Amino acid sequence: MNKRFRDRAEAGRKLSQQLLSYARHPQTIVLGLPRGGVPVAYPIARTLQAPLDICLVHKLGLPGDPEVAMGAIDLQGRLYLNDLIVSTLGISAASIDRVAEIELRELQRRDRVYRGDRPEVDLRERIAIVVDDGLATGATMTAAIQVIRQQQPAQIVVAVPVAFRDVVVQLRDFVDLFVCLIMPEPFYAIGSWYNNFDQTTDAQVCDLLDRSIS
Repeated sequence: MNKRFRDRAEAGRKLSQQLLSYARHPQTIVLGLPRGGVPVAYPIARTLQAPLDICLVHKLGLPGDPEVAMGAIDLQGRLYLNDLIVSTLGISAASIDRVAEIELRELQRRDRVYRGDRPEVDLRERIAIVVDDGLATGATMTAAIQVIRQQQPAQIVVAVPVAFRDVVVQLRDFVDLFVCLIMPEPFYAIGSWYNNFDQTTDAQVCDLLDRSIS
């Protein structure tokens, strides 16, 4: 029977127990997807005694229904679209461009707020453990995997507390390891599997990054 997580921190602590083989490894780095993935990633980084950083990609929500992803965008403005959703719903290129413009500005804002003057981490030959609070469509994580792969890490590990089973099946062949604690059926929504799923704030993200091992 699938159990709900108390909050993101508890989910991260439980995930960390599945990743102990990476503890104290000098090449390990934990990357949270802001905002909700960072409080999950923080206890993982602490348990593994690894540095914590962020991977800046952002969901592209459907026009008129922003909670449903039609793809994602990275900090360089590259789009990672779900072609099936786009074609099935007949979403125009102009609509995609409008959403992408808005979300790119948000990504650039997050980069300024979260990273500040700190340089972006070089992931070459690193073991990148990519963490989010859950996967529904997998659009953002798909973009994150592609962004990270371009930096030629030694390994890519995806770690999430909860995910839609079909998304796990789609993505696990593209990474070295995929760790997911529960794949409930029916899935409902990510927040359904947390007692506390309050929105993570910019201040919380900054605080966790400041407290992490450098």
